[in-house]
Amino acid sequence: MDSTLLPFALLCFTSFFTLTNPLGTMPVFLTMTHGMTDKERQSIVRRATIVSFITLMVFVFAGQFLFKFFGISTNGFRIAGGVIIFKIGFDMLQARYTPMKLKDEEIKTYADDISITPLGIPMLCGPGAIANAIVLMQDAHSYEMKGILIGTIALIYLLTFFILRASTKLVNVLGETGNNVMMRLMGLILMVIAVECFVSGAKPILVDIVREGMGGLLK
Repeated sequence: MDSTLLPFALLCFTSFFTLTNPLGTMPVFLTMTHGMTDKERQSIVRRATIVSFITLMVFVFAGQFLFKFFGISTNGFRIAGGVIIFKIGFDMLQARYTPMKLKDEEIKTYADDISITPLGIPMLCGPGAIANAIVLMQDAHSYEMKGILIGTIALIYLLTFFILRASTKLVNVLGETGNNVMMRLMGLILMVIAVECFVSGAKPILVDIVREGMGGLLK
């Protein structure tokens, strides 16, 4: 077995679990579905996880095409993705949601079908998850790594489905303090991943600048 597969699988799992943040989404989900029956909640969770998974798969496979079409460099995207993920992680570390994740007017506006917006997009499949998916697909140099990435995303959304489905019980077990502790911990992990992503994008660009500068001096 390739020694890079296990670290890659762990990176995929931790980054997507923290970005999807099903535990942090539970209180918001319960607020949005207040007054609904368990059957209605299950239907919303099922649609939200399916929509999120399909959306992420589109970006996983179309990422390369989008880069070429818009003339975006992988390193530039890593830097931008790192900044987005860092911001989400920082907000989670403060035990609060990012502005895009919790808006009262959004809850009212999309009350008819919250499974697509805002629950599916951007809560379960936001800019951070999309950026992470594209970057990790770029790093997946073999079919095994690509398979691990797709399998991990599927596993995360399956776990999200079961967590949100049992959200009423889990919120009571964890309590507000437990939920805040979990969110802070996941936020810290996310910030570390974001810094790694930013550095891996900035390093090649800085190396090229230094080389060009040295080349100019030698001339």
